[in-house]
Amino acid sequence: MPDAFMKAGIIGLEGVGKRTLFRLLTRAAGTGSGRAEQYGVLKVPDDKLPVLTRIHDSRKTSYATIELVLIPSLAKDRRDKIDLGSLRGVDVLVNVVRAFEDPSVPHPEGSVDPVRDLEVLELELTLSDLGVVERRLERIEADVKKGRKGDASEIPLLQRARDALAEGRSLRASLAHEELDALRGYALLTAKPMLVVVNVGENEAATSDLPDRMGLSRFQAEGSFAFVVVSAKIEAELAELSADEATAFRNDMGLNESVVERIVRSTFELMKLVTFYTAGDPESRAWVVPRDTKAGKAAGAIHSDMERGFIRAEVVPYDILVREGSWSACRDKGLLRLEGKEYPIAEADVVLFRFNV
Repeated sequence: MPDAFMKAGIIGLEGVGKRTLFRLLTRAAGTGSGRAEQYGVLKVPDDKLPVLTRIHDSRKTSYATIELVLIPSLAKDRRDKIDLGSLRGVDVLVNVVRAFEDPSVPHPEGSVDPVRDLEVLELELTLSDLGVVERRLERIEADVKKGRKGDASEIPLLQRARDALAEGRSLRASLAHEELDALRGYALLTAKPMLVVVNVGENEAATSDLPDRMGLSRFQAEGSFAFVVVSAKIEAELAELSADEATAFRNDMGLNESVVERIVRSTFELMKLVTFYTAGDPESRAWVVPRDTKAGKAAGAIHSDMERGFIRAEVVPYDILVREGSWSACRDKGLLRLEGKEYPIAEADVVLFRFNV
């Protein structure tokens, strides 16, 4: 399986259903101890890749993958024992909040309130970041007093970050995009994009406006926030059915996508990602890069030698390739484009990189 292009951290309070979600996303049979981190891989659904495999008679088909880490539940009696540092290596946070009633699964806070739960998790992340920023400021200021001024330029930005965090505001809501980029090396948690998964009851599984009605959508004003509504209980039941039966039941409920498809789509939109393909006899493979990634950098996502020795990219959109039936037919009809290293890769481009090292 290809290396994951992204790492996502799943967080949430106890009893919200995040372990069920982790199993659904990774197809894992079990999730081990609730007090230890668990890792899994999500294969990104892709209906284009098998078609490319068939057209090119590829010997291998490689889907894009996302590495998932499930963080132990945050609970009142052990919040100070959760190692949030393990989240610093992830690219996006997946925060599961509970919006379903179930007397058999008591809520740790005593009642179901998604807004409160989201605020609780944001506070924990904010306090963790505050500790990191304060320690960094102390070290830099100590160095400056000793005459080492190399990092003094960081002080104003770190002070703004500290002040925002001390007021309980996330960095994604307080700093400009360029400032967040400047702090990227510190892997601060409240600077990371967050996908909020609202886990609802069976009767609200197809309710798309739920975040608005619950007051959750106000968080979107700060940017880098997105919401997706799922019913983990229903999805767990559907996972036991055949693909055709599950599709029929989803259609009856007004659901057009599986939980995996919804979460992947929402994550791609939040992270502004596009998928491009390389295809040939040995392998057809999906690659994921940020939107507007230049062809030279996209080649580097495959191998550093390809970026270093980049000559050109031969590009044809997926739909055109499928319509014409082959790469050679596209070339013969003048439908194959030759692009330089500054060409921005588009969604569903099929690319052949020419390079020389």
